[in-house]
Amino acid sequence: MFSFYKSNIMRLHIGLIIIFITQSCAELQQISEEISNSGILTEEQIGDGLKEALTKGIREEVTKLTQEDGFYSNPMVKIELPSELETVENILQKVGLESLTEQGIRALNKTAEEAVKEATPLFIAAIKDLTFEESKAILLGSPSAATDYLKSKTENELYLKFQPVVAANFKKVGADQIWETTIQRYNQIPLTKEVNPDLTDYVTSQALKGVYKMIEMEEIEIRNNINERSSLLLKRVFALQD
Repeated sequence: MFSFYKSNIMRLHIGLIIIFITQSCAELQQISEEISNSGILTEEQIGDGLKEALTKGIREEVTKLTQEDGFYSNPMVKIELPSELETVENILQKVGLESLTEQGIRALNKTAEEAVKEATPLFIAAIKDLTFEESKAILLGSPSAATDYLKSKTENELYLKFQPVVAANFKKVGADQIWETTIQRYNQIPLTKEVNPDLTDYVTSQALKGVYKMIEMEEIEIRNNINERSSLLLKRVFALQD
């Protein structure tokens, strides 16, 4: 009988030890993860986090611009007429031809929409090639510091790559014909000064402006909203600026 009780007591002790060891291991694992997650990040990791944030901005926000009326229906990036064509718009409205300018505005926005659809890989490639030598300064900088840095490093190169894409889509969506007709009608009106704006250049610049605007919006959201940090790396990197 005594040996039976002794055997049960030993089993109980062993069970308690196993539970203690299991709990201790779990606690040690949790502590280890916390140390790992809160440890000092390398500049490379910070750079990777910023690149991920910018890429997220393109994939989740810039792609909205490629949808139907992505530019035209978004007041933050809608492409209006260049200043030299405001007079054209006013004069045409007075003579009952305002529909021509409205068609032209829609065509400009449609051109940008189609061009961004084709050029998105250019933006992704530009981000991957970035070297963030001042990663910490960017991370702890203004709410749009990463976007501003991306813009300063990529805008000129992306313009050169983006411009022919815009030019091709200008013809694809018929914007060239719409504006040729509109400007011809305007230039035929007596006492008006003839205009011949470079709309391809204008749409290219405005489309890039819209792209950077959408990336900036996503960056600000990631900085301010913890729930937008969709990966462990984003959580760790942007926790440094909280």
